[in-house]
Amino acid sequence: MYSFEPSEEQKMLIDAVNRFSTNDLRPAAHDAEETGQFSGKLINKGWELGVLQASIPEAYGGFGDRSAVTGILAAEPMAWGDLAGSLAIMLPGLFTLPILLAGTEEQKKKYIPPVIEGAWQPYTAALMEAKFDFDSNDLSTIAEASGDGFVLNGEKTNVPFAAEAVAMVIYAKMNGNTVGFILPAGTPGVKVSSERGKLMGLNAMPFYSLKLEGVRLSKDQLLPGDFNPVLDASRIALASMAVGVAKAAYEYARDYAKDRDVFGVKVAQKQAIAFMLAEMVIEIEAMRTITWEAAWMLDNGKPDASKQAYLALTGATDMVMMVTDRAVQILGGHGYIREHPVELFMRNGRGFASFTGLAMV
Repeated sequence: MYSFEPSEEQKMLIDAVNRFSTNDLRPAAHDAEETGQFSGKLINKGWELGVLQASIPEAYGGFGDRSAVTGILAAEPMAWGDLAGSLAIMLPGLFTLPILLAGTEEQKKKYIPPVIEGAWQPYTAALMEAKFDFDSNDLSTIAEASGDGFVLNGEKTNVPFAAEAVAMVIYAKMNGNTVGFILPAGTPGVKVSSERGKLMGLNAMPFYSLKLEGVRLSKDQLLPGDFNPVLDASRIALASMAVGVAKAAYEYARDYAKDRDVFGVKVAQKQAIAFMLAEMVIEIEAMRTITWEAAWMLDNGKPDASKQAYLALTGATDMVMMVTDRAVQILGGHGYIREHPVELFMRNGRGFASFTGLAMV
């Protein structure tokens, strides 16, 4: 038996995230998408909520134990406010959580406290590669043993904040397995593209490509632990954020349909629209439950936890595309206008199939 009733601490965190998403993130989302950037003040305010800090033990500068459930409970309402803003605020987790999950004790004590105890800074990670059959367990970036260290060669794409990153975790294939390496800024052989990547959505987030040519690394830069828990942390984070985006799209379409008159009848009273709204909310609730169960299984070390995390992301990816597409349909011609957020929800929702490694909890 298990219960998903949040603890008092979790409720306080969720309430704080809800207020921030409603009062700060959502109002800033449209202009951030159009201008291509968020204000530093907004990101810092989100960082100060302490979502990541709550999942880092006190020994490494945080104020709690790592909890996947707590992470997804916060990630969903934050993504409801805006996906790009959420990814930016949660960015340092891409660096610290892999170290927490797969690093040595020395690495945890050296690298995590400066991130957690300070103001928000662009710590990031590079996992994705530009190939249609990309598989995070079969990377083209290769790490090979060389002397008392390693040499890294390959290319990465969609690396958030790479141009200004303080440090990053870069993933590569070594001896048939995916492993992570800690790279500080200015590491020789790491070349960041001069131009930002252009995506369908997430235009407020700066993405860059990387070239890795003969990058020499020492043994203490290798994260020796298993990559699977890191991948699971990304999958459930993205699944919960997909639920948040879908919920935002559903609520906007529902409220629009209730207010909009067509030939003297509210749109929501049309049977076809009512059925669409019902199916949307059913799918959202179903995927939320599956994602919560996956997070609970990860926290409790259940044997099928990784399988459940994969199913959560796969299902949420399909669900968010369906829900956001229908939200655009319900608004009719207004759904295609940038003044209404449903077109942004749909563009962002379409990307979840290729967002692996962009968020972790």
